[in-house]
Amino acid sequence: MRIRRATAGDEDTIVAFNAAMALETEHLRLDETVLRRGVRAALADPAKGFYLVAEAAGEVVGQTLVTAEWSDWRNGFFWWIQSVYVRPDARRGGVFRALFDHVRTAAAADPDAIGLRLYVDRDNARARATYATLGMTEEGYVLFGQYPLPGKPNALGDGGYGDRDRS
Repeated sequence: MRIRRATAGDEDTIVAFNAAMALETEHLRLDETVLRRGVRAALADPAKGFYLVAEAAGEVVGQTLVTAEWSDWRNGFFWWIQSVYVRPDARRGGVFRALFDHVRTAAAADPDAIGLRLYVDRDNARARATYATLGMTEEGYVLFGQYPLPGKPNALGDGGYGDRDRS
């Protein structure tokens, strides 16, 4: 397996993977136009983050987006692992572990990086178990948000964070 930084040529795959992930994990249908603009913006501007893709047999089988959050308490950046997706036919084959190990190694080599974080849907027991196996711990925070902001469009086309069908 090969892990590499995504390029503009990966845009279609990343858009498709993000749409599939949102539908599978949160039962959300993302607005493809908004999603594509968001992916394109991240690919074009490293300050927004960077995508990594995992390739097997010359095909992209997984991805993640890494963004940075400054911690004034710790004087360093937490690297956030986001938009994780592994193609169904490649799951349980070490794709996420390879992506995670690559991110952890790169963060450890960056003098400004101090830790890794990610968020996961509380109902996704399988993902939570995977992250624990990799040495991550639940930090005890509860995530609050406000989306969209007043006067801003809602890219999800619903009441805010998604009409999640948990059935």
